[in-house]
Amino acid sequence: MDKQSSALAVTVAGVTFRNPVIAASGTFGFGREYAKVFDLSGLGGIALKGMTLKSRSGNPSPRVAETPSGMLNCIGLQNPGVEYFLKNELPFLQKQGTRLISNIAGDAPEDYAALAARLDGEPVDMLELNISCPNVKTGGMAFGVTCEGAAEVTRAVRAATKKPLCVKLSPNVTDIASIAQAVEDAGADALSLINTLLGMRIDIRTRRPILSNNVGGLSGPAVFPVALRCVWQVAKAVRIPVIGMGGIATWEDAVQMFLAGASAVQVGTATFTDPYAMLAIRDGLADYLETEHIAHISELTGQIRPN
Repeated sequence: MDKQSSALAVTVAGVTFRNPVIAASGTFGFGREYAKVFDLSGLGGIALKGMTLKSRSGNPSPRVAETPSGMLNCIGLQNPGVEYFLKNELPFLQKQGTRLISNIAGDAPEDYAALAARLDGEPVDMLELNISCPNVKTGGMAFGVTCEGAAEVTRAVRAATKKPLCVKLSPNVTDIASIAQAVEDAGADALSLINTLLGMRIDIRTRRPILSNNVGGLSGPAVFPVALRCVWQVAKAVRIPVIGMGGIATWEDAVQMFLAGASAVQVGTATFTDPYAMLAIRDGLADYLETEHIAHISELTGQIRPN
């Protein structure tokens, strides 16, 4: 099967992706480094580095730590700000032949709304509302852990933009399905999940946390079972499409995400150990469809057979 065949094309919130494998925000920057390694048009899309109205320096080092089957980070939304992005990064990205998802963040609902309004007339295909980052002191995950907070930010952004709106959910909650329903009711067109789990490591010699922020976001294969569970619960609870992510490292992982209810997937930490991981996942999905005599990837979505 052609690895870029129509059997892999998916439409999420009115946006058609050439294939369902999307680079996850925060792990791919603005694509420049990976563009030196492979043709970015081979991806379904790129969820761009988390962006705010003004530039942010992020948290001080150390802000990355390895863990068994994963990693912790407390980058803290380091980014150059929206105006720099529009002037210096977007022209490059427009030439890459792939869909662009702007991941947006802020300290207050008004910040999110202003950023969404600024991007409304720009050539990005979708907004991803980051209400689930665990690595910033204000904003971020604070909005994503209650139905009221998540809905408030979603409503503010929905009123500020006509672009398709995807809301990225936190797993650091007791009932992720209820939060998903709240943002759906507030105007979200799609959901992406999960963001990182809150974790910690301690240096036993100094007795200090390894990360400067004390805690950080856990990602990688270790979180995959949690992510899969969350996608399954959310997909059953909402009518809008779900983009699954969290520890996906192989095409088999991606198939599980589709079966749990995802319409597309995002891949992040896996690219740090293998920059070609997303292309391998894309090709593995194509081969799986051919082997299983499945006409289109969407036929897998939600086809889990619960016990």
